[in-house]
Order: sequence, then C-alpha cells, then structure tokens
Amino acid sequence: MKIRLILIILLAMLMFSCLPQSPSSKGRRTITVFGFSIMKEALEKEIYPMFKEKWRVETGEEIEFVSSFAGSETITNQILAGSPADIAILSIERDVERLIKAGHVPPVWYVTPQKGIVNKTPFVILVRSGNPKGINDFGDLAKDGLRLIHPDPVSSGGAQWSILAIYGSELLKSEKTGTRNEAKALQTLKAIWKNVIATPGSAREARTQFETGFGDALITYELEGLLMKDAKAPIEIIVPKSTIFSEHPVAIVERNVTADERPVVEAFRNFLWSEAAQKSFVKFHFRSAADEKLNETNPQFAKIEMPFTVEQFGGWERAYPEIIEKIFREQVVNQK
Repeated sequence: MKIRLILIILLAMLMFSCLPQSPSSKGRRTITVFGFSIMKEALEKEIYPMFKEKWRVETGEEIEFVSSFAGSETITNQILAGSPADIAILSIERDVERLIKAGHVPPVWYVTPQKGIVNKTPFVILVRSGNPKGINDFGDLAKDGLRLIHPDPVSSGGAQWSILAIYGSELLKSEKTGTRNEAKALQTLKAIWKNVIATPGSAREARTQFETGFGDALITYELEGLLMKDAKAPIEIIVPKSTIFSEHPVAIVERNVTADERPVVEAFRNFLWSEAAQKSFVKFHFRSAADEKLNETNPQFAKIEMPFTVEQFGGWERAYPEIIEKIFREQVVNQK
C-alpha cells in the first residue's frame, strides 16, 4: 500500500512538472537601486513598472525593485559602508570615481555613447509667487536680508552643482564681456553664501523645506521647480542668464552583483537609455542625454542663454579640488 501511494505521488509530481509554468513559478528577482533624491518619481511611477513588464514578457520572471533615495554623497557613503546596492544613480561623476577607488565599481564602468550619463537638467532659482524680492539672476541672491535655502555640499551632489553654477556663471559672463574675472566670481559666491539660512541634506529635502514657506529663494534643479509648478505650488522659476547643466551617471556596483544577477542588472542599466525610459525622464522634467529631439517634446523646458557644463572647469577631477575645496570650503565657508 505504501509503495502504491509513493508511486501515485511521484506520478502526480511528474505530471505537474510537465504543465506550463506561470511567471511567478519561474522565480522572482530583486534589483536594489540607490538613487540621488530627485530620481524617485520618474523611476517609481513609470520606469520600474515598464521594465518589470518588459522582463516578465521576455523571461517569465517577476522583478521587485528595492530603492533608497538621498543626497548623492550620502548614498555613495552608504554603498562604501557596505549597503547592498546593485545600481547607483548619482548626481555627480565624482561619486562614481569614489566607488571606483574603493573597488566597488570597475575603472571601465560605462557602456553607452553618453559615457554613463543618463539624463541632465539646468540649475535655476525658485522664488515666491510674484517674485517679491526681485530676483532675476544669481547675483540678486546676495541682496541684504534675503533668506536663501541651499542643500548641504557635504551630503548633496545638487549642492555642489549649485556652487559650480554660481561661480561658473560669473566666470562665463565676464569672459563674454572681456576678461575672465575670478575675483568677481568669488565675491559673488561669498555674498550669496552669507544669505544661506538652512542647508538640508539633499535637493529634495531643500525643496520640501521651501514648500513649507521657509526662505525667500532656493537654488535647485529645473525639474524640481517644474514638478512644483505641476502641483500648483505658489512659486516662480527664475532662469539665470548663464547656468550649469548637471549630468547624472549610472553605474553597476560590481562588488554586490553575482554572476546569476548580472543579466537582469545589466538589462535594467541598459534600459535606462532606451527610448521608452528617456521619454519618461523627459515627462518628469529631466532632459534626455540620449536624444536631444526628445527634449523638444517638453514645452516647459527653459531656454538657457549661456549654458555650460562641468567641463568648463576641466571635469569633476578638477572642479572638486579646485572649486569645491579650495574656493568654496577654504575661502567661502571659512569666512563665516
């Protein structure tokens, strides 16, 4: 009797194994993404769901995303401390270099023609409705009594972009009218920093603080202003005459990715440059790094009269030590 029961069970198991398998029975994979603060909406609302469906159709496997969003410097420090990120989406390329030096990311870390840059956005100024303080350019943020919110350069990549935006704007405008005036650029940065009344940990935290009614102005990514406008916030976006375009890199954290995980992690990394994903970035007010024509589909994007990138300073390998450390930290912060 026992032998007969065992044969029945074995036969049932054999028959079940021959049935078509559902996607969930083929397994579930998890991708852990650490992203700088303003990546949250585009990823969670559209890009994750699109990739989940694409992978399910192609492989029958279900994907679960686990995310952590904070300032770029903060998430880089978390990864360096051992956090299990598979993919890092960072505000500044310098943070990729930090991961490379620590052995978390290989020296040859990108595979796209855009050199790992997935999207970009210019830096602008947000003010209260009606622009009561009369802010028209970065220099106006030095007005007496103005209360400026600015994220913390220690934890936020956006804060470092902002410093480069202010300093580089003055350099570029002086070059267009004559001689490069580094003294004026430094003085403008010093005068503006005297008006900073709060330094939240990330660009998103700074926006949240500004939304509560604290402060007169905020320097931030253009997309943050546009998202606030979409939400009918009582603010205005002031577009400086000259400003920087921040460029945001994506890297696989090789130390945390097993051979079994690699195909899905690489597939998601590559998907971020697909037309579908780039359209989503533009929808959420990032500018596409893969197809400039897509940027024409967002009529809210501002026209920048004198744009520049970090290359004006020789890239991050020079911008960080020469501008953020030697000029901002040594000559601006130490004045207080």
